[in-house]
Amino acid sequence: MSHLILVSNDDGIEAEGLACLTRSLQGLGEVVVVAPARNHSGASHSLTLGRPLKVRRTAPGWFAVEGTPADCVNLGFFRLSGRPPDLVVSGINAGLNIGDDVAYSGTVAAALEGALLGRPGMAVSMDRASLGGDGWTAAGEVALLLARKILERGLPEDTLLNVNVPSGEPRGIRWTRQGRRIPHRPPEMGAGTAAVAAIGEEEFWISDLPLDWKNDPLSDYCAVSEGFISVTPLHLDLTHHRVLEELGGWQLSLE
Repeated sequence: MSHLILVSNDDGIEAEGLACLTRSLQGLGEVVVVAPARNHSGASHSLTLGRPLKVRRTAPGWFAVEGTPADCVNLGFFRLSGRPPDLVVSGINAGLNIGDDVAYSGTVAAALEGALLGRPGMAVSMDRASLGGDGWTAAGEVALLLARKILERGLPEDTLLNVNVPSGEPRGIRWTRQGRRIPHRPPEMGAGTAAVAAIGEEEFWISDLPLDWKNDPLSDYCAVSEGFISVTPLHLDLTHHRVLEELGGWQLSLE
């Protein structure tokens, strides 16, 4: 039986990166695409509860879902692929998903949902400066390379890979860890805040402008900024085990 690969994204069913990723993976087996009907960037790992998820078949093996990236992988896994996939791949996202941004990324969340359901996952993103032309090609090539390796060798349990492709010709591939931002920009007040304040309302915008990064030569940010493709293994267990041992010494009692 050939491999079955479930592909999703957060940029939506019509995104160029999704088409590029699907073409790149075709030679590895059967590819089923289940993606949001519209852009869900920044949706993180949210699931749609309390209303039905409408699904539209747009082409053979392609499904558009009125829901989030995590919804799409869940539906693809249990309802739309015929059988559980061997690999879940998300992307190619139009924009990097590095460091703290992983917490907000719908692209990473789709791969994370695959890992939660017991299958290896991979999220692929690229620098916006490379959108179009050869940029998509480079991202598609690294997606194919890593997907083939995962299908051949597997990943440790509860693990997914977060892949980020820099602008320009990549200098190589680095194994990295998540970088950390230096937060220092509060939400901006909307232009109409003074007017609406009179009726008890205010407007704010959370800025998406670049922030500074902590200096860490082993980070995904450093690798990408130096022209390397960053590959970061992520783990589902968020428990801080060392601190758990330290906190075990606290004397806690409800008496």
